[in-house]
Amino acid sequence: MTQKLTRDDLLSLEQYHEQRPEIRAATMLHKKSRNLPVGPNVTLYFEDATTLKYQIQEILRAEKVFDAAGINEELEVYNAMLPTGTNWKATMMIEYIDVAERVKALSQLIGIDRKTWVQVEGFDKVFAISNEDLERETEDKTSAVHFMRFELSPEMIAAVKDGAAINVGIDHENYTHAVTPVPENYRQAMVNDLA
Repeated sequence: MTQKLTRDDLLSLEQYHEQRPEIRAATMLHKKSRNLPVGPNVTLYFEDATTLKYQIQEILRAEKVFDAAGINEELEVYNAMLPTGTNWKATMMIEYIDVAERVKALSQLIGIDRKTWVQVEGFDKVFAISNEDLERETEDKTSAVHFMRFELSPEMIAAVKDGAAINVGIDHENYTHAVTPVPENYRQAMVNDLA
């Protein structure tokens, strides 16, 4: 079971300000094995304690939050995105530079989050359980951001730890792309999320 982040894991605003350049550089390097492009317009950001701690620190800094209640509120939100050892959790970003193109795409990609999957070599695809925090689509469009969880069986976890390849993809009628298999640096980062 992955330990939840607590206030003790965070730096004060002053400490974070002083250490931010080094923390940012280290986190960006860490994220290189966690930000997986799936086709030209979707990236899955596989979250872990390092990525989430950085996001919390950045929000506290930007919003100048230093009171216990505000810090605890951010911890509660982001701890829900922390993998628990039996799953992978990812933030999906649908990215189009052109605004008009993005608006059109989001109207054509309703349900894309539920068509996103991971697959451990030798096993069936595991489709995302998505947006457990709130609804992120209407009948007219989907959101550009989705939060997803991929639950793995004990057999899948054992296979990954034994070196099985991991595939990731999207089977939406208007967006079908896959990464098969994910590069080894991503695979190793994903292995580290499992208990």
